[in-house]
Amino acid sequence: GSESKPKLSLLRFLSAELTRGYFLEHNEAKYTERRERVYTCMRIPRELEKLMFFGIFLCLDAFLYVFTLLPLRVFLALFRLLTLPCYGLRDRRLLQPAQVCDILKGVILVICYFMMHYVDYSMMYHLIRGQSVIKLYIIYNMLEVADRLFSSFGQDILDALYWTATEPKERKRAHIGVIPHFFMAVLYVFLHAILIMVQATTLNVAFNSHNKSLLTIMMSNNFVEIKGSVFKKFEKNNLFQMSNSDIKERFTNYVLLLIVCLRNMEQFSWNPDHLWVLFPDVCMVIASEIAVDIVKHAFITKFNDITADVYSEYRASLAFDLVSSRQKNAYTDYSDSVARRMGFIPLPLAVLLIRVVTSSIKVQGILSYACVILFYFGLISLKILNSIVLLGKSCQYVKEAKMEDKLFDPPPASAPGKPSSKPHNKCRPSQGLSTEENLSASVTSQPAHQKENVIPLLVTSSSDQFLTTPDGDEKDVMQENSELKHRSSKKDLLEIDRFTICGNRID
Repeated sequence: GSESKPKLSLLRFLSAELTRGYFLEHNEAKYTERRERVYTCMRIPRELEKLMFFGIFLCLDAFLYVFTLLPLRVFLALFRLLTLPCYGLRDRRLLQPAQVCDILKGVILVICYFMMHYVDYSMMYHLIRGQSVIKLYIIYNMLEVADRLFSSFGQDILDALYWTATEPKERKRAHIGVIPHFFMAVLYVFLHAILIMVQATTLNVAFNSHNKSLLTIMMSNNFVEIKGSVFKKFEKNNLFQMSNSDIKERFTNYVLLLIVCLRNMEQFSWNPDHLWVLFPDVCMVIASEIAVDIVKHAFITKFNDITADVYSEYRASLAFDLVSSRQKNAYTDYSDSVARRMGFIPLPLAVLLIRVVTSSIKVQGILSYACVILFYFGLISLKILNSIVLLGKSCQYVKEAKMEDKLFDPPPASAPGKPSSKPHNKCRPSQGLSTEENLSASVTSQPAHQKENVIPLLVTSSSDQFLTTPDGDEKDVMQENSELKHRSSKKDLLEIDRFTICGNRID
């Protein structure tokens, strides 16, 4: 009997193991949450790509502006300068601040374009081609880091120039002068254009190498990015910064691929068959970029318990930037607003593209010039169409996010460096107009000329409150009012300082 006990207990244990049951509904909340996480991951690609699509068209709008409307605006500003005696001395300003900025941008573009003629693309190509694969991989990584650093400081240099040139003269002189700032801006745009040129050349070498090993290594470099970001703690605002950075990176890559295709097609005498040779590699670069972004964002949202709906908030915040820059009290040009938000600065990229196109395509004869003029009008049409569609979509996103009231806020009149911590009173839309009509009216009307004694508001924005904690009064109101609590996340996103490059912090 004593020997049969262990056998019996072992059998009992085995039968218990084989027939043991459990009930998932006893932990229903946990399993429901797990299922929701899977559904969130499935929604991420669609929501992220909608944000990316909108953001890339915003970048395209700012980029096309440099080629289309900027030359016309510079022409109008110069025409005003030439016809100044006709106006008399009624206006104390020779030019409006926006016109001064336009002329500065135009002059920087022209100077940097002529400076780029002294940079030999062919010599650079053969110099890079002679390097070993591993050395090129290291160069490409260094260039990516340098590009981010340049972008983060570049817009500050340009903003400093614009403000120094347009600051009211009766202010106490607290700057080194317009000319030093101008030379700094020219040097920055020139160096950044050369940096992007080396990036494009390295990519070109990768495309043309026989075994494609370099291209494969560059694509694998994208997957290293996942390792660097997925396992870090992310708040909503940090994810917004990363999303902006990804939009800028993707758009820049598209322009680099365009430059690579132009250079390659020129080498093969514009033979259309060669385009199909390049096509698989271009698709591989784009597909790897999209795949990396989707995987990266899917896991960041999973590990940090962020819902997929946050991407529609990000899109509404970008749309708000666009709509507010079209208002009467706008304090910045739209292309500069995109540059600050995403770290995408169009000037260096535009200089490089003009340089590559003019060296790749030879214009000879009346017919060629007619084609160039037609192409220019086509670009203007594309820019205007893109702007109208974007503006319509932006108004729609702002309305869906219930942000219209913020558009009618008066601009803040706080002193630089001392942001007002109390919420501003909302300016209600005028009676007799619906919010939508008021929105469209304020967007289409021209900015009114400000008097000299009004303090310009370039340095401060309503977003200066972002990183400061709200007042105790504000907290009490939030606790009492559940609707405000629900909308606080959108407020945070809107109040990210538009004068800080969000997209280029290397976390």
